[in-house]
Amino acid sequence: MVDYPKLRRRARDFDLSSRVPATARFLRQAAPAFFRELSKEYSRETLTPDFTPNPKRWSAEGLHATWIGHSTVLLKIDGFTILTDPVFSSRVGISVGPLTVGIKRLVDVALPPEDLPRIDLILLSHAHMDHFDLPSLRNLEGPETQVVTAVHTSDLLRVRRYAHVHELRWNESVTVGPAKLTAFQVEHWGARMRGDTYRGYNGYLIEIGQRRIVFGGDTAYTDSFKRVRSSRPVDLAIMPIGAYDPWIRVHCNPEQAVQMAAYAGAEFVLPVHHQTFQLSREPKLEPIERALAAVGSATDRICLRSIGQEFHLQS
Repeated sequence: MVDYPKLRRRARDFDLSSRVPATARFLRQAAPAFFRELSKEYSRETLTPDFTPNPKRWSAEGLHATWIGHSTVLLKIDGFTILTDPVFSSRVGISVGPLTVGIKRLVDVALPPEDLPRIDLILLSHAHMDHFDLPSLRNLEGPETQVVTAVHTSDLLRVRRYAHVHELRWNESVTVGPAKLTAFQVEHWGARMRGDTYRGYNGYLIEIGQRRIVFGGDTAYTDSFKRVRSSRPVDLAIMPIGAYDPWIRVHCNPEQAVQMAAYAGAEFVLPVHHQTFQLSREPKLEPIERALAAVGSATDRICLRSIGQEFHLQS
């Protein structure tokens, strides 16, 4: 793997008074390693998920969920369908014509877009390319689908091709069909590129009838999940558990994810943001192994462990 932090340190060490020559020298040094890694990525085959979900069999009552990959979760709550941070592309990054220059999936999606049920709501946490994939979002456009996203991110969407696009700031709420969505603060950042730091980033509380679900988006450790807790339990917390080594300041580790779910009062935890893209140094299965260890003997609380598995809560 390319040591990108080392390359960035090299870039900072260049004499900024001669920025153009420094940039040229940096690119000459970085390019061979970058293109070697890119070549290996293109030749690498993606794995097939161990499980294939079948949402067509889900009833219109109760809470149903499947992990499609990375932070993409399909939810059906009393018949209302929600898709979180949809990423169906084989690669995420910057599009250059028909090509995308960026990281490649380790594992294919468990469910292609054409096999999805009609989506009532797309829920977007922030504008990072591994959460806000434009090709996927364009494929999901439709007059019956609404979108809830963070403040200052709707400009990335073709908003007229959806039924409605709602931007939320922290502590703001909106009602979409039977669902009430409330955005809350997490510990991350929202810029898509280097300069657009004005973009927002959210976690969400979803309330439909008696069901309460938390979508943590992408976050480092924060006690803001305590504000979600109430006398009504949270049935399910969708929590990121990967990409913490060495990015612990912006991504929580598995133990912290379990703790934040406990702050929210969650009965079950659905871990995401692992096993799909190589974003950091920890081994592929380390996040889920640590999450299971964090709950001790109550391993049933970690309700999904592999891409494509399903979770059902009827009572």
